[in-house]
Amino acid sequence: MKVFDSVGLPPAQVISLPNEVEHHDHDHHQLVIALKGYSEFCIEGTPNFIVPGQGCIVTTSSEHAFNGVGDSEILTLNLPVELSVDTQIVKRIEPLFSSNQYFRLDRQFQSILQLLVLEMKESPEDILLAEACKNTVIAMLHRHMHLDFPNKLSLKNRINMTIIDNYILQHIATKITVAQLAGCVYLGESQFHLLFKQQVEMTPHQYILQMRLNLAKKLLADHSMSLSSIASASGFANQSSFTHSFTKTQGISPSKYRL
Repeated sequence: MKVFDSVGLPPAQVISLPNEVEHHDHDHHQLVIALKGYSEFCIEGTPNFIVPGQGCIVTTSSEHAFNGVGDSEILTLNLPVELSVDTQIVKRIEPLFSSNQYFRLDRQFQSILQLLVLEMKESPEDILLAEACKNTVIAMLHRHMHLDFPNKLSLKNRINMTIIDNYILQHIATKITVAQLAGCVYLGESQFHLLFKQQVEMTPHQYILQMRLNLAKKLLADHSMSLSSIASASGFANQSSFTHSFTKTQGISPSKYRL
């Protein structure tokens, strides 16, 4: 939902963020408030999650990346750097956009915001309403925002490894790609690879191989299974590939391991 003002900027809009990471900068200030779900932002190298009741301020020309995680929704206010409006509004805006920052909102403001957003959704083409919503938020924000933002985005906890482990175990006998794992946690492939390596301290391919080998070790205890059957059940292309990987990582061949 977009409503544009006289200079071509949407003064206020309610949008759903893409699950794939996007990044850009723009020649106007932007204020973002999470309405539903949770989203990731990284403003000039400073990352954080925002959830309902939290938001961020993005100053003009600041490079920022963003994406939603699952079903997320945000309210954005866009403000030109040069404002030809009442000086009282200018006095409220200038301190807010002195720097990039994350913030949280008190419950009173969140209640008011819900009503404003509901009105905007019911009248998406009402320019006067969109402008009034923006001005109301700006007028009240300094009394209801808090900059003691609780938790910085921790790369150590970003990826839900239970989801990853379950997916790998369910598909361990087949080829598993990084793109498939990234999709499980709503991340782009390159971002997933980076965050995974920082969190787990190994690449996704190394982790998959480790899980295949762990399964193979358990199966080797069953002497009724042939090495080729174990290789297939663990997701290796063939027995030769299995033997090579097992010997290289374990320092012993599969046949000797099971003795």
